[in-house]
Amino acid sequence: KLAAEFPSEDVFLITASPVIKAVTNFKQVSKTLEEFDVEEQPSSVLEKRYPNIRVIQSGVKHLKSDEHVRKCFLFLFGFSSYVYKNNLRILIDIFSFLMQAFQKNLAQAERIVVVGNGGIALELVYEIQGCEVIWAIKDKAIGNTFFDAGAAEFLIPKLTAESRETPIECKRTKYTVEGSEEKGRPTAASDKLGSALGPDWHEGLHLKGTQEFSHKVHIEILCEVKKIHLQQEFIQLQQTSLTFPKGEKNVEPDEVLWPVYVELTNGKIYGCNFIVSATGVVPNVEPFLDGNNFAVGEDGGLKVDKHMHTSLPDVYAAGDICTAAWEPSPVWHQMRLWTQARQMGWYAAKCMAADASGESIDMDFSFELFAHITKFFNYKVVVLGKYNAQGLGSDHELMLRCTKGHEYVKVVMQNGRMMGAVLIGETDLDETFENLILNQMDLSAYGEDLLNPDIDIEDYFD
Repeated sequence: KLAAEFPSEDVFLITASPVIKAVTNFKQVSKTLEEFDVEEQPSSVLEKRYPNIRVIQSGVKHLKSDEHVRKCFLFLFGFSSYVYKNNLRILIDIFSFLMQAFQKNLAQAERIVVVGNGGIALELVYEIQGCEVIWAIKDKAIGNTFFDAGAAEFLIPKLTAESRETPIECKRTKYTVEGSEEKGRPTAASDKLGSALGPDWHEGLHLKGTQEFSHKVHIEILCEVKKIHLQQEFIQLQQTSLTFPKGEKNVEPDEVLWPVYVELTNGKIYGCNFIVSATGVVPNVEPFLDGNNFAVGEDGGLKVDKHMHTSLPDVYAAGDICTAAWEPSPVWHQMRLWTQARQMGWYAAKCMAADASGESIDMDFSFELFAHITKFFNYKVVVLGKYNAQGLGSDHELMLRCTKGHEYVKVVMQNGRMMGAVLIGETDLDETFENLILNQMDLSAYGEDLLNPDIDIEDYFD
């Protein structure tokens, strides 16, 4: 977007990854719901498409905002720094890690411990086969980031199912692992930054342990990791660890030793082959803070206004690194997802162009309503607005419709108006509920008939 807005300017994309992520097959499903794929491509593809783009593979060491100079770890192409002018601003991107080491270690594992309750943890626990999984979460129910305890109960039977259905077709952001081209790619060391994982990070990975069974998951709720013990440390403690729970608390035999042990805050200790920390996204602000007086949000992100400006002149931020500091729409909130990263990046480029030409610009419509499509446990999941009653206090009510193994529908109502919704399964209610939340129509007269399966509400509000 930035290259298109400034066709006569040089645009540098600085990325720690040897490949770039390209948005393909973009589809505007409704006013705010989007579906698109993300493909790994060599940087040359982007440079050929936009001759004014130069991709620099490097991490960022320091930002000298007062000098309008940005230095890099690696001095590539004979340059030690890259100068940006008033009409060529900085767009700060997102980062994460790669998955190949995980697949290799899992193939030799009998038991792992997963810590965390977000999207990566949910899909990881569901996808793993042939390995015992101890899942430690700090909440009362799984998936607390995306839905409530009712939806969690709807999904849990999938964790114990022996057979798996054919995965539903994925039409949204997709992370792919290159096969035959992998050998030709530069290999980043494990301590290097990589590009962010997409919601389909497990596509193409063989997530199977050493055992023949399909699926064994035990959930430890309301706990966190207190301490991690290596094998020798655990032996010296003279403590007992637990076997995989089978209805009673069995102590692991003394002759069974694991490479690592996890002590939880509920007092339980489990041995395992390795631990997976899937505890969320932390804004990668460190390379930019030293020597720069950025305003930083409570969550650690760089504060941005409604035009994606940071507190420093000519520096914009988008994606995981930023904190939305404007007064949001009543049914929008920030969540560090690929969908919002794409929207923010595209909108930031529009704001840069408008600022450079002295034009005014309205906030993009994508910030009117929080809307996200994903997939958990092979169900299509749509979350809209204040789907977990975020910020509504006790002044709201919930309406539910659930058909076991088929669909789960929850709407959040306040003063007769729909404020949010969770839709799991093929409900065909996505666009209808999106419009009802956006229009803020008074639905008091419809009462519980709003979710009556015998009423075709989609046609009724068409």
